Amino acid sequence: MYRNVTSDTTLGGLPTDSGEYVVRLDQVPRWSDAEQRSSLALEEDDSSFPNLYSLDPLTSPSGAESGANGVSSRFPVDHEVNAKIYLWRGDPWNLEVDAVVNSTNENLDEAHGSPGLHAAAGPGLAEECATLGGCRTGMAKITNAYDLPSLRVIHTVGPKYAIKYHTAAENALSHCYRSCLELLIENDLQSIAIGCIYKEAKNYPREPAAHVAIRTVRRFLEKQKDKIVAVVFCTTTSSDTEIYKRLLPLYFPRDKQEEEVAVSKLPADVGDENGETIIYERKIRIKPLPATTKTAPTTPIATVDLPVSDVGLRIRRSSSFLDTYLDPAFMSISRDPDERHKEKWEKAAQAKSGFNCAKLLGFGDLGGPPLSAAEEYSLHSRYLAKANSLNLSEIAEMRIVYRGGVDSEGRPVMVVVGAHFLLRCLDLERFVLYVVKEFEPLIQKPYSIVYFHSAASLQLQPDLGWMRRLQQILGRKHQRNLHAIYVLHPTLGLKAAILALQLFVDGEVWKKVVYVDRLLQLFKYVPREQLSIPDFVFQHDLEVNGGKGLIVDPRTKYVYQRPQEQ
Repeated sequence: MYRNVTSDTTLGGLPTDSGEYVVRLDQVPRWSDAEQRSSLALEEDDSSFPNLYSLDPLTSPSGAESGANGVSSRFPVDHEVNAKIYLWRGDPWNLEVDAVVNSTNENLDEAHGSPGLHAAAGPGLAEECATLGGCRTGMAKITNAYDLPSLRVIHTVGPKYAIKYHTAAENALSHCYRSCLELLIENDLQSIAIGCIYKEAKNYPREPAAHVAIRTVRRFLEKQKDKIVAVVFCTTTSSDTEIYKRLLPLYFPRDKQEEEVAVSKLPADVGDENGETIIYERKIRIKPLPATTKTAPTTPIATVDLPVSDVGLRIRRSSSFLDTYLDPAFMSISRDPDERHKEKWEKAAQAKSGFNCAKLLGFGDLGGPPLSAAEEYSLHSRYLAKANSLNLSEIAEMRIVYRGGVDSEGRPVMVVVGAHFLLRCLDLERFVLYVVKEFEPLIQKPYSIVYFHSAASLQLQPDLGWMRRLQQILGRKHQRNLHAIYVLHPTLGLKAAILALQLFVDGEVWKKVVYVDRLLQLFKYVPREQLSIPDFVFQHDLEVNGGKGLIVDPRTKYVYQRPQEQ
């Protein structure tokens, strides 16, 4: 389909026919060739040069009128990089290179690709493009070249341009060129022909786009010069060709004279190390934290000229009201993470090597350092997220923990049945997840817990180390909003365990325990109609208490009467 071009064919910078021919890379003019030198096409003092592009915010001149007077070039002469640059007037798919670039849309449609490329490549190219699933703006994908003389075709999607969002468009276009070059290296290819990715249909100005294209390639070659042999800039119109001839010396100066002239001709913003635009207002700036004091300042805050961030910190530290609404994980960043981890490890080592009285008494391992507010918050969040993603219906059917009504003062009640806690056949980890999920709606405000210990002494119970872990997972909001724990039918062993919890775990929470010996006494705190009570609890109450009185279960209408004395 293609035929080779004879050596006497005129190439480079001049129009070419649309016939079917193959152009070898050695037939394309190299940018560093002496005969192609144009000395910027304009002299340094020619005021008409910046007028060609200074009206666009992307390409405003730097204002360095002094030229090379004490100003170092941001793009110095690099003969090794220059030797890899070519300028070709013609369609890129006529070149015998490793890859050619096709500027297309996000659907990779044949109708929106580079004109003539699909016709030259044959129907196989469009069929393969249909299997790629499209391509995002600024990205690139690679296919076979089929009937083209190149090995591969790299497809990329250029951005739309609007003056209001010119920075985003500029960076997206820069990413197009960089993505194409990255794909070239990833596929062990070394030469590429790139046409003008920007399109008039997307309103991208030609000259600003050429600035982005040339400087992005320059920055990429500076880092990957050993992996790329040739980059061919292809133009199809005389206006594009003239733009590239004027701009290439700015970014690829071939001698010191071009380098010095380029200093005053380059735009003010030539991007970062990748060629992307730098927005200084959006750069992250990390400053040391302001010094904190334990005592409040004696002078009013309004009289001190503080930055906004310092005023916020001062108000937060002096207000306990705001602390209840602040995320502890966020508040914890005021300390060095390395110091916090080191302190945690030291506490863990001390707890491990120290004398564990609770473990010696058989209450389980209550050692280990206490968790910070941020650590508890993070732990609770992880468990809650996992619990919401699982089906825990088998735990709910065991009726170990379930919602009750409200107590005598209107606080919601959670019911716990100790006898249903069958440790031998219970997955403790899934049970903890269920507890976290069920308690979450209650712990947001004051609430109470009713624990039926009736007949629970007949079952194996978890040790206090597990109870401590459960309390850490529920978090400090649970501890703060818990009003009382009403324990029905406590035994001597249970009281000893709760005393150990008060001594070794958390005295604030476990001092809220209220021991209740009789059901009638419990109903003073929580009305009977607000509780769903298992039948064996009534029977156990009769067996351990005896004496006068009777209790009627309104749910079953069953009358439990205490035995009369003989």
